[in-house]
Amino acid sequence: MPAINGNQYTDRINHQHTSIWYDGKPITGKLSEHPAFKGIIQSQANLYNVQLEKKDLMTYPSPLTGEPVGASYMQPKTKEDLIKRREMIQTWAKKSGGLLGRSPDYMNTVLMALASSSKLLANKPNCFPENLVRFYEKAREEDLSFTHTFINPQVNRSQLYFEDTNKPIAAKIIKETDKGMIIDGARLLATQGGITDEILVFSPGGITDQAHAFFFSIPSDIDGLKFICRESFVGGDSTFNYPLSSRFEEMDTIVVFDHVLVPWERVFFYKNIDVANSFKNQSGFLPFTLHQAVARQVVKAELMLGVAQAIVDTINISEYQHVQEKVSEIIVYVETMRGLLLKSESNAQMDSFGLMRPEQEPLQAAICTFPKIYPKMSEIVQFLGSSGMVSIPTEADFQSEIRDDLDHYLQATTKKAHDRVKLFRLAWDLTMSGFGTRQTQYERFFFGNPIRLSTELYHFYDKATYVRWVESFLDNNG
Repeated sequence: MPAINGNQYTDRINHQHTSIWYDGKPITGKLSEHPAFKGIIQSQANLYNVQLEKKDLMTYPSPLTGEPVGASYMQPKTKEDLIKRREMIQTWAKKSGGLLGRSPDYMNTVLMALASSSKLLANKPNCFPENLVRFYEKAREEDLSFTHTFINPQVNRSQLYFEDTNKPIAAKIIKETDKGMIIDGARLLATQGGITDEILVFSPGGITDQAHAFFFSIPSDIDGLKFICRESFVGGDSTFNYPLSSRFEEMDTIVVFDHVLVPWERVFFYKNIDVANSFKNQSGFLPFTLHQAVARQVVKAELMLGVAQAIVDTINISEYQHVQEKVSEIIVYVETMRGLLLKSESNAQMDSFGLMRPEQEPLQAAICTFPKIYPKMSEIVQFLGSSGMVSIPTEADFQSEIRDDLDHYLQATTKKAHDRVKLFRLAWDLTMSGFGTRQTQYERFFFGNPIRLSTELYHFYDKATYVRWVESFLDNNG
């Protein structure tokens, strides 16, 4: 099956028998009709439709069949391929303003990067590189969708904590059989958990117990797998009242493995501590995943800029210098992120896996920058909107007998009351609603602990070149 459309995606999710718990009850019936999921499923379906509407950009010929498959699975061989990947990513991102952190291209990119690095697993104990390559090809040809889970439950985050319970808390291997390995325990934070074809389960590093060292993918509706949802941030169906949460609330879930049998053909490695602690960093995971993430974040910053300036224009405050300074601050953020992304592509080089790899340093700088600037951009929008951010009647108000009052008292310099409130409800949903504040927290920790990201950049970055230059400068001018 080549690249799918929105109906095919929706039908596949509806026909799964995934165990999803919401508000203390298991979800029954079509998932695409559930209030907490129907908006995001429709939004994802729209992305798949765009994939077929813009085939030249969004797909490429399958290496196996020649049929069009999703460009998010493409292994870039040239800089032109890399640019196509970025344009594809941003085309999808613009459909949500960059608010879908787990749009299909994210995990498709992760799988592509890891499968392309499969030779790192060759001839190592309990490693199956051929399984990884074969599964990547299956995912590409069938246009599978993915969630993932990397994080263990936060029982005790001290460095010296060791789990000591009879029943596992963090998901681990408890048994091996002829058919596969048995996983029991839990993982956190599977965004879009339960509304994808598959879940990718990976040990990203810091492993000391081989029972926690594994990498595999399983169907979301496999026996024994359960997704437990947080409270939904969907405020309602109205796209006037809730322009963002009604469409782009992705849902985050806890993933429970109750003696889940993972077939051996779905296991990529297991019980190999060295591989579990090194594969992510030695593979193409970081540069390609960061390239996707930063491309999306650029679009999200552009959304913030557009909303901020729309508020300025609507209530006519552009003449104030403090307003100009605030909007200029967002412009600096947009241009900084965009410049780092383009630099990564301009300096891309062929790697040892035969891929055109974007330069990693500017992408790491960007992923360290965005968690700090996103809350600032959100705050600027709040300041610019001022009291208008809370003076936001609902759609029902505009359809009632008080419409004349609203039209008169809430009009703006450049917009009628209805359109003014529509903009301010967008700004509110983006920065102040439950959905909006979740977005801020999400970006703060999107790629992990911000301090760890900075530490990784410090250790990875070539600082010695600059030290040698300073020493030479001193010698020549001493």
